[in-house]
Amino acid sequence: MAVKTNLMFPMRAVKRFPEWIGEGSLGELARFVEDAGFDGFSVSEHPYPDKAWLANGGHHAFDPFVALSIAAEATRRLELITYVMVAGYRSPYLAAKSAASLDLLSGGRLTLGLAAGYLETEFAALGADFKRRGKLLDEGIAAMRATWSGKEHDGPEFGIAGHESLPLPAQPGGPPIWIGGNSKAARRRVVELADGWLPMAQSAQTAAITRTPPLEDLTTLRALIDEQNKRRADLGRGPMEVSFVPFEKGLLRTGAAEFAAAVAPRLEEYAEAGVTWLTIEPDSRSYADFRRDVAVMSERLLRC
Repeated sequence: MAVKTNLMFPMRAVKRFPEWIGEGSLGELARFVEDAGFDGFSVSEHPYPDKAWLANGGHHAFDPFVALSIAAEATRRLELITYVMVAGYRSPYLAAKSAASLDLLSGGRLTLGLAAGYLETEFAALGADFKRRGKLLDEGIAAMRATWSGKEHDGPEFGIAGHESLPLPAQPGGPPIWIGGNSKAARRRVVELADGWLPMAQSAQTAAITRTPPLEDLTTLRALIDEQNKRRADLGRGPMEVSFVPFEKGLLRTGAAEFAAAVAPRLEEYAEAGVTWLTIEPDSRSYADFRRDVAVMSERLLRC
């Protein structure tokens, strides 16, 4: 099975986007990514992060639905992925409306990557409930799926009668939902509620910040994927999609050629481990650099 590739917009470029993009545009960039042979295009989310987090490796982000709408208009084939939307920052009904609109207008190309979130200060700034975020995410998924199917949701947090949201998304039942995170709770959601998993390679140091288990090698990743697919099978569910940022991602700081040379020989290993998507975020310092980096990866990784 061939592994698909997803290009994540460089998060470092967001805060200085006008300077970074120059005479280009986000739509032009997305079209270039599609023409290069990538299968997906994704953006992250952090609407109002605190400065201390930003100073310690954090990043700004576009509104994911706005950015992906622009990408949708400029492309015809790319899958559009929120990587990830923090579910607790929105009412599930507002999220369902945005997702359904984008899915319909893009011709059914949206995948909704969700996570419970971990940045408590951002929850506070947005008036969102940090302590109950996991419980609200679980029911929020049910509320969104009901809305996308033209039904009403009955539940203790978001249950309401006498409402509807049209038009429905292009994909029957709504876009696929992928869950981000390494925690037991995130993995349980993937087994029971979602269609895919977005695990994150991270050192013990990073794991302490995100409050989730470290993930530092392919053997560990394979074991986690096998475990979850077995649990899904026990529930009568099929194998999940798995999108993963390669362990070799640090080489992108050196150059796209070095990264491609390291990852290309391991594509089969990733596929055998159960990875169905590789997500790549170039470390490009300008749009011109980005185009060169994408062209190199297209030639040496996507078409190898």
